[in-house]
Amino acid sequence: MIRLLTILIFALSFTVNAQSIIKPDPCPPSDMFVKPPVVYPYVREADVMWAKRVWRTIDMREKLNQPLYYPLEPSQCRMSLFDVIKQGLRSGELTAYDRPVLDDEFNYPMTLPMVEEVITKRDTIYIELLDNTGVMEPRIIVQEIGSGEVLRYWVKEDWFFDKQRGIMDVRIIGICPLIEKIDKLTGEFRGYQPLFWLYYNQCRPVFAKHGVLYHQENTGAMPSMDNVFQKRIFSSFIHKESNVFDRWIIEYASGTDALLESDRIKNELFEMEHDMWHY
Repeated sequence: MIRLLTILIFALSFTVNAQSIIKPDPCPPSDMFVKPPVVYPYVREADVMWAKRVWRTIDMREKLNQPLYYPLEPSQCRMSLFDVIKQGLRSGELTAYDRPVLDDEFNYPMTLPMVEEVITKRDTIYIELLDNTGVMEPRIIVQEIGSGEVLRYWVKEDWFFDKQRGIMDVRIIGICPLIEKIDKLTGEFRGYQPLFWLYYNQCRPVFAKHGVLYHQENTGAMPSMDNVFQKRIFSSFIHKESNVFDRWIIEYASGTDALLESDRIKNELFEMEHDMWHY
């Protein structure tokens, strides 16, 4: 009897210890991110009464956009927008398009080695040799571009009025990540460097698999990244609209005038829907 009690106590203690080793899953159980993205309503070309193409800039340092910027390192539950893009490129689900400054029509697809070349950076450092001669030997350090370095995104989109449904609608065409350009000699900021363009319709199934934490008090109500873009839950400013000269706003306005011009174009998009109706 004593032997039987000893065996039972030993078995119970082993079970308790084993359960204490297993860590609970920090992610709430949910199947919301296995669903495909919502299908766009069908729009006939003949029903498009008015359309305008605009290009926006999303700055990741703005508070509303930070859920797309963080976490800087992938966690079990969440990934930043750029980490999701890198994962999609390496898995073959996404295709990057080269020459982002000169061409945004997706004419130059990139291979995976070309993508790896773009998302890595090389820095040269000088290390003194151990022979006490004072000679400095150059060493090249190769590092992958992290999420914290992608501070802006370009978004190309089409706004149009659908007379069949009687509403103004929008379709995102492409998205492009940008990093800061820093002068290696002086360390001064030299603007932003676009990496590549992505066709947004190809991104939607990938973005729909990943959640964004907008409500810290409720982790069970995380919208997908695709929902964020479709519901316009981000902050941005317009830096270009379709025009005869193919000019950016900064080419004919600067400073406060550029901001006012961006707001004028944004207001024009919303007022156009109102002006379509007679009261």
